[in-house]
Amino acid sequence: AQLDELSQTITARLLAHPRLRAANTVLLYYSLPDEVNTHTIIDRLVATGKQILLPVVIDDENLEVRHYHGPQDLREGNFHILEPIGDPFTAYRQIDLIIVPGVGFDASGNRLGRGKGYYDRLLRQMPTVYKLGMCFDFQKIEAVPTDQHDICMDEILGESVHSLQLLRHTFFREMIRPTQNHFSIFAALDRTETTSPRKTCHHIR
Repeated sequence: AQLDELSQTITARLLAHPRLRAANTVLLYYSLPDEVNTHTIIDRLVATGKQILLPVVIDDENLEVRHYHGPQDLREGNFHILEPIGDPFTAYRQIDLIIVPGVGFDASGNRLGRGKGYYDRLLRQMPTVYKLGMCFDFQKIEAVPTDQHDICMDEILGESVHSLQLLRHTFFREMIRPTQNHFSIFAALDRTETTSPRKTCHHIR
């Protein structure tokens, strides 16, 4: 019940997000019990006329993307995840926004997944699409271990008022060191700014 309440707060913030409001085609995810619940917001977005896509596990390494039109499209797939049936969507350049789940995120936009690399392999095919990691605030951690195959996010959205639009200034990219408290830096930054340009992704090790 507590996660459902937090999910409602986060998805309300997502609905108000300028990136989502401007998007026509959105790649979302059909949530598992320990993730921000997306079941209601997906149907709500379909009702507004947006084209909603969901990932589908097709083998031990890869995801493909399919259209979602409503609950009638869903079947239980691998890992007991409900996934849409139908033909693959391959026009990745038409995707305006990707909403990505994760076990944890850090203030550099690094994402901790479930260890199989499915999302990293998929996101590598969509290098220019804005990637918004969505999580509970308790999933924001100090530092996520990374390697050259990991894809980082452009922004992290949780239930707190200020999301993390990450590494927005070259000045801060040069100043930050791994021992610093990244989240306090960006919280302070958000308190002093109302608008910010898109970040340049940078991994901190």
